[in-house]
Amino acid sequence: MIREYDLTGRRALVTGGAAGIGRAICEVLAEAGAQVTVADRDGAAAEATAQAIGGAAMVLDVTDPEAAEARAAEYGAPDILVNNAGIVQNAPALDVTVADWRRVIDVDLHGVFFTARAFGRQMVAAGRGSVVNTSSMAAEIVVHPQPQIAYNAAKAGVNMITKSLAVEWAGKVRVNAIAPGYTATELTLMGRTKPEWFNTWLASTPMGRLAEPREIALAVAFLASDAASFITGTVLTVDGGYTAL
Repeated sequence: MIREYDLTGRRALVTGGAAGIGRAICEVLAEAGAQVTVADRDGAAAEATAQAIGGAAMVLDVTDPEAAEARAAEYGAPDILVNNAGIVQNAPALDVTVADWRRVIDVDLHGVFFTARAFGRQMVAAGRGSVVNTSSMAAEIVVHPQPQIAYNAAKAGVNMITKSLAVEWAGKVRVNAIAPGYTATELTLMGRTKPEWFNTWLASTPMGRLAEPREIALAVAFLASDAASFITGTVLTVDGGYTAL
C-alpha cells in the first residue's frame, strides 16, 4: 500500500454510519486500517455495522448540539471525522410544511455544523485531523425531475460550512466535502422505483448509471488520508459526469 493512503492506527468517527453511503465509508476506512466508530441515532443498526467491521458503535443524534458536545468530550479528538448523516424530502416548494423544512435543515445542515464544531473543538486543540462532510451535487445544481428544495438548500450550506471551517482551521485540521451524484442507497430507493425519475437520472448522467456506495466511500478515504495533505476547502464531486453537462 502507498503509505499516504494507509490509515492504520487512525481513529475515525462516521455519522450516519449504520447504512448506505455511511456504512460503505465505515467499511472502507476499516479496510484501510482505521479504528472506526459508527455513530448513528439508530443504536442497534450502528452496533450491527460496528460488529461487521470490527469497530465501535456510538448513539448520536446530530441535531442535538448538547449531545454532540457530550459525545465529543467523551471520545476526544478523532483523526478522521466524517459528517455523513442526512435525509431527503421530495415535495414541491409550495407543499413543503414548516415542520418538514426544519426537519431536513436540522439534520442535513445544522447536524453537520453541530457535529463538526463539537468534535472539531477536540481536533483543533490537538492540532491534527481531517474532516470530510457529505454534501451533494445538488448543492450546486437543481437536479430533476424530483423537487427537493430543502435538501438542495441544506447541501449548499454544507459546502460553505466546509470552506469556512477549512479557512478557520487551516494548519491544524483539514476540512473537505464529498459531493455524490445519484447513488444506489436507501435514500434514492423511492426514485429508483419511479421510471419517470429513474430514467431521467440515467439519461442525465453521462456514465449512464448510479454510483455504488463504495465508489463514494473510496473518495472519502482519499480526502481523509495523507494523500490529500495539501487539500482543504475542496468539494470533490463524484457524479458520473452529471454536473459536467
